[in-house]
Amino acid sequence: MDVHLSEEEQVEALKKWWKENGKSVVAGIVLGLGGVFGWQYWGQHQQKLAEEASLQFEQLNQSVQAGSPTALAQAESLIATYPDSPYALFAALDLAKVKFQQGDLVGAKAQLQWVLDNSEDNSLQQIARLRMARLLLDAGEIEQASAIIGEAPQDNFRGDFAELRGDIALRQGDPAAARLAYAEALEYKVSNPALVQMKHDDLATVSE
Repeated sequence: MDVHLSEEEQVEALKKWWKENGKSVVAGIVLGLGGVFGWQYWGQHQQKLAEEASLQFEQLNQSVQAGSPTALAQAESLIATYPDSPYALFAALDLAKVKFQQGDLVGAKAQLQWVLDNSEDNSLQQIARLRMARLLLDAGEIEQASAIIGEAPQDNFRGDFAELRGDIALRQGDPAAARLAYAEALEYKVSNPALVQMKHDDLATVSE
């Protein structure tokens, strides 16, 4: 199981974040250019912080991909130093992966919950829910995984949650329900359609 936010998901989430928050950022810049020196200083300071957070996040990603033992400390430092930045949320997702790989399921869940509690971006919240549900399912906590899925709104991630429902149904010994869930996942454009199609086809002899 991978609780890591993929590079493609990170790029897409950042795009969505900019789409939702870009106007306020531009407004701050315009105010700074309006001759108000306090705002100019504030804008420059915020830009500097954003650049520093971006650099640290890039370094963190490299460490996570390389399996470096420094990734844990880097993620914790970024979150502590820039808790209000979007990079802190991405770092928490990375940190959840690191903790999971170390066998610290409690720590991994705590990081994912931190994202849910602190992110106002729906896409990041959904990604955190997906990671949390997968982690719980992997740990055998099926009822809790189902509860997390039940809390998810029906949006662009519907296919991915349907796949998880299928995995849960299989774990519960209900292949017919699993096949229906996989069919829904394919209908709503799950992230990995080839894999879900294989799961679906493996249950082809099950009566719907």
